[in-house]
Amino acid sequence: MMNVARLFDPRLAVVGVCFVLACGPAPDSTPDAAVGTEPSLSPEATAMLVESFQAELDAAWAQAQETDENFPGATAAFILPDGRVFGFATGLSDVDDETPMTPDMRMGSGSIGKTYVAAVALQLEMNGELDLDAPVSTWLGDEEWFSRVPNHADLTVRNLLNHTAGMIQPYFEDPDFAVQLGEVFSDPDAYMTPEEFIAETVLDAEPLFPAGGGYHYSDVHYTLAGLAIEDATGRAYYDLLDEFFLDPLGLDLTLAADRRDLPGLAQGYAHRSSELYGTPLEVVVDGALILHPLQEWTGGGLVNNPQAMVRWAKLLYEGEAIEGDDLPQLLEVGFPRDSTRPHLGYGLAVSVAESEHGLTYGHGGFWPGYNSLLAYYPARGVAVSIQINSDESRMRDHLPNLAGVLLEALENAAP
Repeated sequence: MMNVARLFDPRLAVVGVCFVLACGPAPDSTPDAAVGTEPSLSPEATAMLVESFQAELDAAWAQAQETDENFPGATAAFILPDGRVFGFATGLSDVDDETPMTPDMRMGSGSIGKTYVAAVALQLEMNGELDLDAPVSTWLGDEEWFSRVPNHADLTVRNLLNHTAGMIQPYFEDPDFAVQLGEVFSDPDAYMTPEEFIAETVLDAEPLFPAGGGYHYSDVHYTLAGLAIEDATGRAYYDLLDEFFLDPLGLDLTLAADRRDLPGLAQGYAHRSSELYGTPLEVVVDGALILHPLQEWTGGGLVNNPQAMVRWAKLLYEGEAIEGDDLPQLLEVGFPRDSTRPHLGYGLAVSVAESEHGLTYGHGGFWPGYNSLLAYYPARGVAVSIQINSDESRMRDHLPNLAGVLLEALENAAP
């Protein structure tokens, strides 16, 4: 794989700052095609694709500097059908210091972490340690607070994982909780335990609908799923994640967000979170997060990088990550959003959607200071991911353009 790194003269760069154009192998990259797999593109076509993808990423950054979009910098990556991964960067990881973004930097990936939670649950089911269709009360019924959870008598783990459990999303739908969270975030070392989070958000609330009777996205669902997973196994969720996926798959750029001092963090700019929760604008001080990431836990709970995420997407959505026939369950939509297209909607931590480039499987993520997006295109066996170090970016406008560059290159190379 080619390794390109060019630092532009600040006098020539857009709006007078320098930025990195970089691509190359990292711990999560696979510089050669998988054994027994023909390369998807010739060396010449690959070089042209790399250049075009970088140019599109740089163009998105440059355009954002001329608008009101908060886009300090970004990392991005794609994976080819043969398994080769390419990582990119543009803009700045720290605006004040004019520090360039580099391809291996980590950011909070927010709810993309749910894809790993669902995978752990599915692997446990394949191992015979967890039944997704058993009542959640099987594991949490002895907790004093559980009888006060909406729909507690009818909830299954599957209801939690596909967001058909009928609870609100408190981070964005409960102004009183937002104020309370701001008070928690005022102490860098403070966070709500999972039980405290549940107690402060949904206990004694009326369900939005009966269990399985609708779809409504909520981090509370995944917090309950995490507690059920730990009770069923007697083990910590993060230990299971490492054992099942991060270690054996070599996803070295993905880390459990279980402490504030996580290595390789890009500075994050919390424009939206400042408005929602009163957080400071800059979320990294002296290399550590000023908001404790354990607040998120199984609602997300990772710092990540696009190179790792595209590898994860390809392994997960091609049935290679989990040992067992998991894809039918993973991709089964719990409650179709459109009865004329029942295959579209939300599966087990996967959004199944029709995009301008065809069917996609993926997820987005928000954590104060960061936005992330991951999309896998099953018709081509490729994935694209982008992370921006601002939580008020327009990454959903940028990712389709990046994917278009990749898919066009593959189309042009087709015999």
